[in-house]
Amino acid sequence: MIVILFGPPGAGKGTQAQRIEKAHGLVQLSTGDMLRAAVAAKTHYGQKAQEKMAAGQLVSDDIVIGIIADRIKEDDCKNGFILDGFPRNVAQAKALDEMLNEEGVHLSAVVQMEVDDEALVDRISGRYTCATCNEGYHDTNLKPKVDGVCDNCGGTEFKRRADDNAETVAKRLDEYYAQTAPVLPYYAEKGILQRVDGMAAIDDVTAQINAVLAA
Repeated sequence: MIVILFGPPGAGKGTQAQRIEKAHGLVQLSTGDMLRAAVAAKTHYGQKAQEKMAAGQLVSDDIVIGIIADRIKEDDCKNGFILDGFPRNVAQAKALDEMLNEEGVHLSAVVQMEVDDEALVDRISGRYTCATCNEGYHDTNLKPKVDGVCDNCGGTEFKRRADDNAETVAKRLDEYYAQTAPVLPYYAEKGILQRVDGMAAIDDVTAQINAVLAA
């Protein structure tokens, strides 16, 4: 099973990817993580990526696709994988399709987590984490049981991401709709795009995605 998750920053893709991993025995793949691992391991494509970065250039799509192709051959991907954050444009989507065809596999589902922009800004700008164990909380939706004390580890220090503010979130939403959202019609035309309500409760979103994957 090969799944792609789409949704703007803060839609909950990471949370749902972790749940899909556990439920279906898949592996969540991040292009950033794969790139860093390939560079560290000095693979063929990792070295090419390092050369590009050393020259101050963007890593080209063919290198990224090569890194993904190498990664999915590893044993932990034998049951399938989840892509989060890739592809970012139609050219990458087409290149990914070509690579998967060459490997003899195909996409099982492309899931779009639909959100309400205004509500999403509130969701992200209100979140914070325990400074000790990184347990997540929210100003209104998910407060610690005891104010100022982490439910998980008992820590009393908390932190917020510097970019978790309304202005930055709005900018990231604009970038998502301008750059990544145009990929969605490509998958819709192929008949594999499925939409779920990303603003629903976490368990409800999980149930929607599981229904898509079971179809």
